[in-house]
Amino acid sequence: MAQGLPRTHFNSAGLVRLLSGLAVADVAEARQSFAERLGDWLDFTHALSLYSALDAAAGESGAPAAAPSPARQAFARVRGTLAESITIDGVQNPGKARIALPAPLPHDTVESASDFGPYHRYYLAHQRDMNANVGPLRATVRAALSRQSPVLARLAALDAAMDQALADRERTLLATVPALLAGRFERLFQAHRAARADAETADDPARWMEPGGWLARFCGEMRAVLLAELELRLQPVAGLIEALDNEVEKQQ
Repeated sequence: MAQGLPRTHFNSAGLVRLLSGLAVADVAEARQSFAERLGDWLDFTHALSLYSALDAAAGESGAPAAAPSPARQAFARVRGTLAESITIDGVQNPGKARIALPAPLPHDTVESASDFGPYHRYYLAHQRDMNANVGPLRATVRAALSRQSPVLARLAALDAAMDQALADRERTLLATVPALLAGRFERLFQAHRAARADAETADDPARWMEPGGWLARFCGEMRAVLLAELELRLQPVAGLIEALDNEVEKQQ
């Protein structure tokens, strides 16, 4: 059995729990809508498992065309590359980030440095990166299933159909995540401004990214949200790999 593959149910996915934890009372209604819709439209891991179980006795399994280890290796490679792209932000590691995290520049004004726009674009860039890598990985794993046995070929076909049917809804729902983060960004900034209301020195944006700074806190939260979204996007692939491993174990 493959080790280290996420098995979290979508309705308790880290992304939903994390966004719920970051939300406050004035966005509770929007948070509930996001969580419910995400669970309703993306939770088909159990449908895939049920289909595989119901068809386990249908047809005769052919000899394995390839070991499942290449699928696991591809999963680990894509997961590691995307996670590294999120965690290596270019602030602590200048020049090493594929997508550089925005940060206040010397002589930035409070107004320019507190614009959420660059962080919105940063998040969208990571979402495009995930799309460009997870989709081909999922197709590769489906191809491995199709070569393994008639049962898994049907499972791969079901996954392809579900992927196509839910793609637009998934994209629409995940596009709301940056909007939720925009609200979080603004609340942290306003709390920072309120805490400095009686300060005798001018606010220095260059210090916002120092340990304990409000912007450093936000960037840490945004990074955690990106990692949670990555795990959610990879869950269907992990489910397919688990089914592939189970079939190979049965044949041995």
